[in-house]
Amino acid sequence: MNATNPPPSPAGIMQLITGSWASAFLGAGASLKVFGHIEKGKRTAEDLAKVTGTSVRGMKALLDGLTGLGLITVAGGQYTNSPEATAFLVEGKPPYLGAFAKLMIADFATSDWAKLPDAVKAGGSTMPPLPEVEDNPFWHELVPAIAPLAVPSAQAAVGALGFAKAGAASILDVGGGSGAFSAVMLQANPKATATQADWPGVNRIAKGIVASFGVGDRFKTLDGNIHKLDYGTAAWDVVVYSHIAHQESPATNVEIFKKFRRALKPGGSLVVNDFIVNDERGGPPFALMFAMNMMLHTKEGNTYRESDYRAWMKEAGFKEVLIVGTQGPASLAIGR
Repeated sequence: MNATNPPPSPAGIMQLITGSWASAFLGAGASLKVFGHIEKGKRTAEDLAKVTGTSVRGMKALLDGLTGLGLITVAGGQYTNSPEATAFLVEGKPPYLGAFAKLMIADFATSDWAKLPDAVKAGGSTMPPLPEVEDNPFWHELVPAIAPLAVPSAQAAVGALGFAKAGAASILDVGGGSGAFSAVMLQANPKATATQADWPGVNRIAKGIVASFGVGDRFKTLDGNIHKLDYGTAAWDVVVYSHIAHQESPATNVEIFKKFRRALKPGGSLVVNDFIVNDERGGPPFALMFAMNMMLHTKEGNTYRESDYRAWMKEAGFKEVLIVGTQGPASLAIGR
């Protein structure tokens, strides 16, 4: 075999085949607070087993897996968190993603993803649909778990809009979930105010999260179905629409974008935060994979292209559309 053309390696394929193992290792590490204990000085398998109430054998196997994933390192029997684990997997820190990791492995074996070939054949979920209710217990786990994902997108929006110098601007955050997007914008501009429209149970969660950012006094909520609520006319400087467009059909998105255009003041901006794919549907990777999640869990949802958002916003009356990347997996489509 020519040394300059080595044979294909199965390593990448094997990594994909065992991808669920990685999720399980991460979810188990988060559930047992391994990363937090390491941060506090519990650096050996024996110490970690003791503080987590697990067997030494089990803890060693877990630590081996987390080391293999690059989430921790080991030297002389002492374990250390990677910079990423320290930043995102230590409970109590604002960008903590461990709760999301725990949530993702909770029912993987019985979820739609385990029956993906059947769903692909059917063109949709083969599981009974979940009812849409005003307060779903699942939201009490999901909403706080994904709150950190809003932070890099909100930071990008602050920069793109020049929001820190926007003065007494008003934000309407439609389907804002955790309220973290609004909270970051309010932190950037101490004169701004925000109102979140969402289900009552979600809004109650959001109030607590926003208060933890120290801006709860400038955050209000509007309870109800986001498609049926009245947002007024020329009432808001910024409308934020985060991770809802991917659940809807193109026609529904155009309809609500028109509603947002009416609700905005002259010169106002619509900020859509979502997993947006490029026009060739060649990337980004997470947005491409998330399309399958929408096929499994919505009637008409998808991850849409940059050109889709441009066309929908133009049809809704926006003159200028800007696509902005972020430090997270989402992108922004900003209409003015």
